[in-house]
Amino acid sequence: MLSLKSVRYWLFALLLLVLPAASFAGVFVSVTIAPPVLPVYTQPPCPGDGYIWTPGYWAYGPDGYYWVPGTWVMPPTVGLLWTPGYWGWGDGVYVWHAGYWGPHVGFYGGVNYGFGYFGSGYEGGYWRDRHFYYNRTVNNVTVTNVHIYNKTVINNITVNRVSYHGGRGGIVAHETREQERAEREHHFEMTERQRDHEHMAGGNRAFLASENHGRPSVAATPRPAEFHGPHVMPARAAGNPYAHPATRPVPRPENNIRRDDRPMPRQDMRNNRGPEPRHEQQGPRPENNGPHGNGGPHGDRGPRGNDGPHGNAQHGDREGRGDHGHDERH
Repeated sequence: MLSLKSVRYWLFALLLLVLPAASFAGVFVSVTIAPPVLPVYTQPPCPGDGYIWTPGYWAYGPDGYYWVPGTWVMPPTVGLLWTPGYWGWGDGVYVWHAGYWGPHVGFYGGVNYGFGYFGSGYEGGYWRDRHFYYNRTVNNVTVTNVHIYNKTVINNITVNRVSYHGGRGGIVAHETREQERAEREHHFEMTERQRDHEHMAGGNRAFLASENHGRPSVAATPRPAEFHGPHVMPARAAGNPYAHPATRPVPRPENNIRRDDRPMPRQDMRNNRGPEPRHEQQGPRPENNGPHGNGGPHGDRGPRGNDGPHGNAQHGDREGRGDHGHDERH
């Protein structure tokens, strides 16, 4: 006879098989208890030119919330940026709004994921032509032959590690007109490597919040699904005690995000270019010029453009960088 736990896993697996079709009918799993706070961790070094940082997040599985480590990812094509997913409160439940790739960064609930994702837009870099320019002030970029600049990031968002929007204790944020326009643009879903990364994390009990108490031993990785090696970063701090939530199907809120995988016309990407920046081919990293995290701003003021590098951020919504992506340098 199957145990209760086995039955639960089978039912959840069946639900996952149904979800791709059911999602278009407007039904998916929601959670009645808020996700844990975001752990504090250090960003691994960028593995090479063209990689974009995608912050870690709490996903949900048959045994509750589990951590999906932050990682560096190659976008589906040149010119795309990552809008992180976020948990949002509505109709008495917490609903996951999946992240996506697009020419601009849209709304992600005001969640301060750090490393350039401080609640609105992206300050970690921007595309110009076929090259990505990295803001080394908020990114751990030590590789050579990449375009870099240093720009002090200012944000007005209260520094905390709350991981959801709305509800009791949740983040209060509203979409700007720019973010609304970004959500109506042509989008790509997460890449296959990102899906593998999430699925592998979901299959490892060490990533469960109920096991790691909000402090996963692997909080960030240099590449998707690369959970071992010298550059894998553990969490250094956690937050509130974890409580196992209940789930139930609820109507999906209306979402205007386009989720097809057709190649993006080149002219769409050109809208994301910024002015000619002050840049350099990176050599040895200057001392005290990297992403120091919980300290104050570092580096010189870099180029603007693209609504500010990365231009998708709303500059009126930022103040002192505070927690730089939950990163502290030792």
